[in-house]
This record gives sequence, C-alpha cells and structure tokens, in this order.
Amino acid sequence: MTPTVMRIADDMETRPNKCLARINRDIRFTRDKSPYRDHMWLLFRRSGEEREHSVMYWFELSPEVVEWGVGFWGYNRPAMDALRQRMEKKPAEVRRVLRQCGIPDETLHIYGDRYKSMKPPAGMPADLAMLYPCKEIYVKRVGVPLAESYRPEIIDRVSEDFLRLRPLYLLLRQAADEGMAKLDA
Repeated sequence: MTPTVMRIADDMETRPNKCLARINRDIRFTRDKSPYRDHMWLLFRRSGEEREHSVMYWFELSPEVVEWGVGFWGYNRPAMDALRQRMEKKPAEVRRVLRQCGIPDETLHIYGDRYKSMKPPAGMPADLAMLYPCKEIYVKRVGVPLAESYRPEIIDRVSEDFLRLRPLYLLLRQAADEGMAKLDA
C-alpha cells in the first residue's frame, strides 16, 4: 500500500515499524492479561506526528471483518473547530469534497461521536449539519468479510478507496494543521 499512500501525500510515514500494530499487548496496567490483540492494523499518517492529533488512513483486520478508511484517531477538538469554521464560511467547498469522494454511500459510511448540545447554525445544509457537532470524523468501508482479506484483489480495492478519499484526507489534514497552528499561537 506504500505506493498508494505516497501518491496521496509524500510526507506519510511508511516504515513498517511505525505503521504496523504489534500483535503483543502491553499488559502491565490492565486486568486482562491475555498477551495478544484480537485485531491488527496498519496506520498511515504524517511522519513524526502524534497519533492523537493526526489524520490517518488505516487498514484493520479483526476475527470477523476487514475495515479501512480515513479520519481522525479519537477526539480532535482543534481540528474539528477549524473544520466547523470552514463549514460555516465555505460550505460549498466542504460539500464539494464530500461529492468528490462520493460519501456517504452504501459501503463507505461517515462516523463520529457528537456533542449532544452543539447545534449547527441555522440554514446549514443537512449534509453538513450532521457533521457539524462531531467530536471526530472518520469514514470507513463496512461489510467486508474476513475471507476477502485472503484474496490478492484486496490491495487494489483498498488502494482505490484510499485514492477516492484523498480529497477528504486533504480537507481534514488542512483542518488539523489550522487547529494545531491556533494552539501554538
């Protein structure tokens, strides 16, 4: 997947020891002392960036399904505040990105926990109003059975989706950069 990821952004971390999750779990501070994870993943994010503030692509294998997508790792208030400002000031730009990516559709869904009390501004288009109160945003492919991961075509399928979601990655990346810049100011 490295060639695809480098087509998306040339500052992505692609070294295996930085992208691939280890199968062994850190069991020092947990009650569950089982030594292995039940799922594995690859993460592609900007080189040197902390996972908690990053926009990333991922590919995940679990005992039941295969999933992949793009988005934030957990809550990212500075980036989401910057994205909300963009939704308010340039809604056509954000909607254009969603249309370019063709999301949501029957297999690529948009997710994210929402603030219960945050309301979108009056008159905001419905597709943006649903994203406005999000604490995080990510898009993932759903409904792919684990058996698909054993076929060589899975790499092509993931690569196609990664490239398809590139405009969203760039939008989220810009929001993350703007959010971090405000924190540093």
